[in-house]
Amino acid sequence: MGESVTITTPDGAFSAYVARPAAAKAPAIVVIQEIFGVNAVMRGIADGFAAQGFLAICPDLFWRMEPGVDITDQSEAEWKKAFALYNAFDVDLGVKDIGATIAHVRQDAGCAGKVGAVGFCLGGLLAFLTATRTDIDASVGYYGVGIEKHVGEADKLADPLMLHIAEADQFVPKEAQKLIIASLKNHPQVEIFTYPGRDHAFARPGGEHYDAADAAKANARTLAFFQKALG
Repeated sequence: MGESVTITTPDGAFSAYVARPAAAKAPAIVVIQEIFGVNAVMRGIADGFAAQGFLAICPDLFWRMEPGVDITDQSEAEWKKAFALYNAFDVDLGVKDIGATIAHVRQDAGCAGKVGAVGFCLGGLLAFLTATRTDIDASVGYYGVGIEKHVGEADKLADPLMLHIAEADQFVPKEAQKLIIASLKNHPQVEIFTYPGRDHAFARPGGEHYDAADAAKANARTLAFFQKALG
């Protein structure tokens, strides 16, 4: 269903997976990867947004370290590689590359104008920073890791942001969750949903902590949010 495109920046070029909707023009959504690269799960999410009427683009944000990472969460070796990439990843450069992706997709003939972003895990943090640092029109973060270190940037939030927080997230301690919620709950642009009993990546199909009911609930909220903000 998808195609590969190249995004050129002053720092170099990187690839992105694009999934197109049936409509000739549609709002766009930047799908921001987890720590496993642009893998089958991320491509599937992009395909899903395309099926729901959006132009979806998923950039390869690990390209500066290793282009074309495409691994799963199914083996210890892949987890080790994923965490090594995560630990070496430069978040600021990642947001810069997302900015380049936004600019690229706005110029796409199939883009109706507005662009949203949705990210998972590492991508959840990047979705938050995309909301505070770029001209994105709306952002959604699923179980973002490390958002609590950046809540001071919320005063730069000018467009809608939705956060999905897993209450039993092994990578986002309770204290971090409390700080995120306390810092953002009264912001006029922010909606936060928490999911009791859910661990990290509860919305990743095939993942160890996948929960179909809460994944469907979160995804329905995300879809309605984008339809309103980008429509």
